[in-house]
Amino acid sequence: MNARILFATTMLASGLATAALAAEETAASVVGEVVVTAQKRAQNLQDVPISMEVVSASALEAFHAEGFRQVSVPNMNVQNIGGNDVIYIRGFGSPSQNYSFDQAVSLYVDGVYAGRGRQFMAPFFDLQRVEVLRGPQGALFGKNTAAGAISVVSALPTDTFEASATGIYHFNQDGPELFGYVSGPLTEQLSARLAIKARDQDGYMKNAGQGREELTNKQFLARLTTRYVANEAFDYVGKVEFSQSRQRGNVTAAGLLTTEQTPRKTRFTTDGPLGEAGFDTIAWNVAGTGTLDLGAVSFVSVSGFSSFKAKHTNDFDQTIPGGGVTPHTVSNNYPEYFQQWSQEFRLQSPTGQRLEYILGAYYDNAQYVVDQYNYYGIAALGEFIMYSHFKQQSESWSVFGQGTFHATDSLRVLGSLRYSHTKKRGAFSVRSLLGPFPFRPITSANANISEGDVDPSITVQYDVTPDVMVYATYGQGSKSGGFVSNTYATTNATFVFEPEKSENFEAGVKSTLADGRLVLNGAIYKTTFDDLQVSTYNSNVQSYIVGNAAKASGKGVELSMTWYPTDNFDINATGAYQDVKYDDYPGAQCLASQPLTECNPSVPASVTANNLRGSPLPNISKWSGTVRARYVAEVSDNLQMTTTVAVAGRSKYFNSDDQSPLYGRQKGYAKVDARIELSPPEKQWHVALVGTNLTNELTTSGSFRLPVPVTTVSRALYWVEPPRNIAIEAGVKFCGASRAPPPASPLISRGAEAP
Repeated sequence: MNARILFATTMLASGLATAALAAEETAASVVGEVVVTAQKRAQNLQDVPISMEVVSASALEAFHAEGFRQVSVPNMNVQNIGGNDVIYIRGFGSPSQNYSFDQAVSLYVDGVYAGRGRQFMAPFFDLQRVEVLRGPQGALFGKNTAAGAISVVSALPTDTFEASATGIYHFNQDGPELFGYVSGPLTEQLSARLAIKARDQDGYMKNAGQGREELTNKQFLARLTTRYVANEAFDYVGKVEFSQSRQRGNVTAAGLLTTEQTPRKTRFTTDGPLGEAGFDTIAWNVAGTGTLDLGAVSFVSVSGFSSFKAKHTNDFDQTIPGGGVTPHTVSNNYPEYFQQWSQEFRLQSPTGQRLEYILGAYYDNAQYVVDQYNYYGIAALGEFIMYSHFKQQSESWSVFGQGTFHATDSLRVLGSLRYSHTKKRGAFSVRSLLGPFPFRPITSANANISEGDVDPSITVQYDVTPDVMVYATYGQGSKSGGFVSNTYATTNATFVFEPEKSENFEAGVKSTLADGRLVLNGAIYKTTFDDLQVSTYNSNVQSYIVGNAAKASGKGVELSMTWYPTDNFDINATGAYQDVKYDDYPGAQCLASQPLTECNPSVPASVTANNLRGSPLPNISKWSGTVRARYVAEVSDNLQMTTTVAVAGRSKYFNSDDQSPLYGRQKGYAKVDARIELSPPEKQWHVALVGTNLTNELTTSGSFRLPVPVTTVSRALYWVEPPRNIAIEAGVKFCGASRAPPPASPLISRGAEAP
């Protein structure tokens, strides 16, 4: 199923829903209010002038999503290459190959900034919801949100006793997964929630050299959350989370350079000198959010501490396309350490007055260390091991404010402004542990960065009717400069890359129609980046080149629909189109499609003169969309069957840095998931059969050309994504008697989840 057809189907579903309004004669308000905190307050999603998607906990749990790669949001995609996930929104993100990149799409978990993907190994663990905010969010979120922001909100302790346990067995990946929580009041003022998750699974890649399935995955997570409500004026939520993940193997598969992508589920590797391939991570995350009502204003404090230790070893499929295997010629190993402290204070006015405001200040301090070990076994020259060490200390602070002026009952003007200051100190050094390596000099680099950014935004919002709102907004975002952390031959001259800036024009509409049975939202936008931070692999020098592209821009359309035609049937459909290109990129690495007369990668002057103006960015699909339908059928008075079917797809895209039209292009696809669940209406227990990627679409998240002389036969390498998986699930839930809930704070809402 082509992703463009999926988009058309989405739009058709929206049209049919609109046409059905004339026939809809019900006064029932079915689509519950979706409460979000995208503007640092609890608000109805339909009142927020931002193009965003909200994914509820039930939607995430339905198909066992544990990370962003399992979530389908149009104009958002996730690339995984070499063990690091990178999120792209509206075509922009920060490539994973330079480990010290701050991300252009920032992750916030319970209000705490997460600058590194390994801080939260399974971010979708016992949640309320996930909010995906498209476009720059520099004014209110601030910290490196040039392309967008994602806010993950954990589940809170309940005001009554509640407990749940769920077991899942994955047949295709051969292993169990267990999740459970217990929650409830400890005293009249204090409540707590303890959640635990564990999994032990085999992988989906057959490694003939190791005689096992890869990636094997052993994972354990635990989170304790407490909530203290002294009275109606004070509310404090504290959280401590521990996660440990141990994975063995890799998912690279070799392919031909002369054909389109042909990913396989088989590979061959032997353990190299750097040890067994795999990923090991231990992380701690602590957060505290307090709200004090002072009458005329509320004071909010958000404190965070996060740290992790990680090590991952990459090996690459030794299979020669067409037959045979090569010796183990290349592997790498990356030990990492990270620690971050952060603090935010806010003063928030009450809502419902002519001028509402938020004033705040933010501070964080972080340390990051990454070592790199590279093994090369070159037949004509021997064996070599290169080592690099990178250390960075960073400190940032900012002040920000937002005001909402209610010009009339229907017209609002929002203005936001943030000033951020960042300091970084970095050091890089290289040694040869076995060599000397003939292709890389021994270098070192040191530098300091001190920079300030101003990110404004202004929005005009108008209620056409009580159920239809339109808005227009202009906003800017920024991402701090940084250092090249893991590229050999780096010197002071190439160590520092510049900050990037973005600006966004957006107009949208949000509507709730048919007495609450239909929600239709849409937005159009244009986003421009200056000094876009890039990292591309140059096969001719076997190295990643890090720097800035002068200008890039994207424009597009985003649409979403939720429709309840009957009380037991609902449809959710989303679709997006985007066109993202470099506007000016002098000195860019050569593309595989460029003839040598236009750009010769072995001639430095040719590369210096190369400009990719007008070329698309990698990892970008023009079309993407989802359709999800759920039907609840009564089997008997005490039993119901819930059937959910979801289809998500995207059009073709380049996922190699050289944008090869053969080995570097993933064709368009649509993946189908389905879930059939039996339960009583009150959900005291349930059993379910769950299938993901039922059509067994074999796709890749990344690719590149492994060149000679680091391998005896140059070949393509693909990072293969999961194929079809069937799982069975069973769970029980216990609930106690209800009592009056504690008051909700301006930050932490007790509102309904997204449908």
